[in-house]
Amino acid sequence: MDFDLIIVGGGLAGASLAAALQGTRYRIALVEARAPALVEGWDARVYAISPSCADFLREIGIWQHLDAARIAPVHSMSIRGDAGGELEFSSYDSGLSELAWIVESGRMQRELWETVKRQHNVTMLVGGVPEAMSVDRESVSLALPGRKSIYGRLVVGADGVNSWVRTQAGIDAEISPYGERGVVANFSCGKDHRNRAFQWFRDDGILALLPLPGRVVSMVWSCADDFADSLLALDGAALCRRVADAAGGALGALELVTPAQAFPLRFMRVSSVVKERVALVGDAAHAIHPLSGHGINLGFQDARALADVLRELPAWRDPGEISVLRGYARARAEEPFLVQYATHGLNRLFGSRNPLLAAVRNAGLNLTDRLPVVRNALVRYAVSGRF
Repeated sequence: MDFDLIIVGGGLAGASLAAALQGTRYRIALVEARAPALVEGWDARVYAISPSCADFLREIGIWQHLDAARIAPVHSMSIRGDAGGELEFSSYDSGLSELAWIVESGRMQRELWETVKRQHNVTMLVGGVPEAMSVDRESVSLALPGRKSIYGRLVVGADGVNSWVRTQAGIDAEISPYGERGVVANFSCGKDHRNRAFQWFRDDGILALLPLPGRVVSMVWSCADDFADSLLALDGAALCRRVADAAGGALGALELVTPAQAFPLRFMRVSSVVKERVALVGDAAHAIHPLSGHGINLGFQDARALADVLRELPAWRDPGEISVLRGYARARAEEPFLVQYATHGLNRLFGSRNPLLAAVRNAGLNLTDRLPVVRNALVRYAVSGRF
């Protein structure tokens, strides 16, 4: 047997799983088409990392090596509906030091990659995607281009929403495009953001501005495909004016720091996250709308849960046994389901132009803002993944 675990996909979820298993008895192969490159300047793709996931990254030796000058804590959040609804979150009011941390995707990826490269129990197989996978009672084999087939006892699909591993394993996935894209860009702003995150539910989509160090913010504008096209067609100055106007001047005049990019938004739910000798983590297991900011946090919690199951396994147990993998599936049954459908429901609720629904959703924001118990429960979930 070549390996105990074969992780296909060296992105954030896959690499964090490998890092979480450092110092264990497991022999791990990490299969990835290409090594990540460090982005110069600000990365247009950022993530809001919950304190719970920051703790996980600290436990596996990643967080403390990230450049603190490139990370911004979120101390408060302001949410605005499309008809006067308002909701405010504050770390101070909730007894927390911060609600989340805004971190550039590329810098997290690079630090994870370099950490895993130094692990004695990991073999990095870079330069191609698997060509075939075969599962039998004793092992799983992967054919890699230009190499002999490799064998393991468990293959982990961490290869994204269009997961090759998931398809090869015959795990059904319900993928529903939203007909929307997330337009991302970074801006310097005329006013200090004071480590406040902003989110506006608008007729033309959901606009979020997230704080970065200094007077810099990262934008995610989730909107219909045709509106996304119109944003991408704007020159830098016109885009700055459009975003500043949509934000109601909350951050003053804006200046473009990184060009706008866009990525498609999809809802995806799988029939199961495990099968004999196969487990799925990250976007291979679930895809959600970015309005909740929980996408990569779910992936990190997947990695943490699977690593916990494997670390606690007696040496004589086979990590690919379905009875073992069902423990991971049970641990991850509730949170992704709740976050997926709550996020999906909010997107549909605020996407409706029905005047009655507009009144209901904005009244709901105002009511939640006036009920500290409910508001603080939402904050606790965002921080820890538990009510």
